[in-house]
Amino acid sequence: MAIALKNLSYTLINKIPVLLLFFVSLNGSSIIDLRIFSINILYILVYFWVLRKPDSIGYGLIFLSGIITDVVHGFPIGSNALSLLIIAGSASYIRVVTVRITLINDWLSFIPALLITNFTYFLTLVFSDYPISYLYLLQSSIFTFFFYPVLWIVFSGIIRLMRS
Repeated sequence: MAIALKNLSYTLINKIPVLLLFFVSLNGSSIIDLRIFSINILYILVYFWVLRKPDSIGYGLIFLSGIITDVVHGFPIGSNALSLLIIAGSASYIRVVTVRITLINDWLSFIPALLITNFTYFLTLVFSDYPISYLYLLQSSIFTFFFYPVLWIVFSGIIRLMRS
């Protein structure tokens, strides 16, 4: 009985990234939108977990999460899914190139990934004739970048839980 309970808790702890991904997507709170700033949590979530523990979230789940986010927020179908896949691809490339795991390395490599992803997101919205708030997109990018270290610390704690 104790072994079964330990295996169950180990399985649940290892599924935390997937549960977080779909909770944020289904909740409609993938973007924390306050009056002053907005943060895109899905970008940080996908980037971190693909970078640090790529076997925890698959690309199919990331795509499905993006489609769900599009439906919940009312965006053109595929715009968030494509953006999430691009940020996952960027994280995969950075994982191959990175030698040491540090907050600074991850944070600085998040800049080009965020820029490429937001440019792709912008293009998908332009080509689908969706109204775009340029200032909102810029603010969201900046505050997402500055909020990355906070979630990096939280997610690193979850990785420590997974190891024990």
